[in-house]
Amino acid sequence: MQKTILITGATSGFGKACAERFAHEGWRLIVTGRRQDRLQELQQLFPGTPLHAVELDVRDLKSVEAMIAGLPEDFRNIDVLLNNAGLALGLQGADKTDLNDWEVMIDTNIKGLCYLTRCLLPAMVARDRGHIINMGSIAGNYPYPGGNVYGATKAFVKQFSKNLLTDLTHTRIRVTNIEPGLSESEFSIVRFHGDKEKANAVYRGTEPLRPVDIAEIVYWVTSVPAHVNISTVEVMPVCQSCGPLQIHRQEE
Repeated sequence: MQKTILITGATSGFGKACAERFAHEGWRLIVTGRRQDRLQELQQLFPGTPLHAVELDVRDLKSVEAMIAGLPEDFRNIDVLLNNAGLALGLQGADKTDLNDWEVMIDTNIKGLCYLTRCLLPAMVARDRGHIINMGSIAGNYPYPGGNVYGATKAFVKQFSKNLLTDLTHTRIRVTNIEPGLSESEFSIVRFHGDKEKANAVYRGTEPLRPVDIAEIVYWVTSVPAHVNISTVEVMPVCQSCGPLQIHRQEE
């Protein structure tokens, strides 16, 4: 039986790579994003794949509800929800950051993820099958200067995923939190508001994770036996590790 995956933030980075990976495996795709032109590109990229593309801002609950209510009949039984839409904005200290950046991160990384999960879960529970995959980050595990609210949103994703699993123990629904480290995509370009020079500097001299690496992991957690739940996957490139605790030393 052909399975269906709904991917948010599917127009670039991890989301697009996941769409390609699951299309290759013959899955039915529901892809969402805010850029209509890129959604059209996805439709052309997978000509033989059943694909339903929806322009969607996950921060808008009414739009999320309308999207789910308007799914074509063949796309209604969703096997996997990949909550991939998310972003980091800015790298300033908490005393200097733009409050609007904080609000956008909270609305997207937390509220948007919650909206999709809450709206799709009842049908999964009724069918007693499904898989919620949340895209977290090592920023939810390890703090770094300027990570303030972004790291806090990913710590929320981590705890929400664990609590969600406890709510679903009486079902066969699986929940996974993927926590990537240094990854090269449009992530840093978005974080630095389009400054490509700053974004490129983040990866200089490194071999970071690539979207295809994360897509492979996402596919793997869906392909293990049905009684197996991969709760958390923390993944970093070999050039990265947990650094020492930061210490500020005063000059003598």
